[in-house]
Amino acid sequence: MRTMIHSQRNCEDQEKIDHFLTNTRTGLLGLADGPQPYVVPLNYVWWNKCIYFHGLSSGRKISVIRQNHNACFTVFEEFGTVTDPVPAKTDTAYMSVMLFGIVEKVEQLDDSTSVLQQFLNKYVPGYYDRPLSKVHVDKYRSSLDHQAVSVYRMRPHTITAKENPIDEQNMFDSGRSVSNCPAH
Repeated sequence: MRTMIHSQRNCEDQEKIDHFLTNTRTGLLGLADGPQPYVVPLNYVWWNKCIYFHGLSSGRKISVIRQNHNACFTVFEEFGTVTDPVPAKTDTAYMSVMLFGIVEKVEQLDDSTSVLQQFLNKYVPGYYDRPLSKVHVDKYRSSLDHQAVSVYRMRPHTITAKENPIDEQNMFDSGRSVSNCPAH
């Protein structure tokens, strides 16, 4: 794979970053569990310049956050392989965003209801015929063990983004070979 100076792939376009974070469906929450890293894939929403996720009010993830609320959240998408006649220049088209910040539990019912409505808007747009009610959120329990479900917010203090855009002319697809590609 191609070796590059990483700053060449930095993305500084805040509108593109916001769009990517708003529309990508899964991210990875990275935590420090003592000397061990602990990374959890999560559905999330990017709203009001924060990452939100929800889950049980107990468990390993919550125990780790209580011990150390510093976190990294990574969102990425791989778009395919970019071909080149020179094997060492074969590459991957992608976008990735890393956010570093503090995780906190959302305590206000109004705020939790608004965030959970954002989840519904993102993952099942138009499915429900009325907005989520505070009463429903207040009584919401896990179907697994009937524990209360909580909403968490990560307020990023640092955001970095990198991208290698799709190169339509050189994207790999099955059946494509260096012998049947246009000359470079």
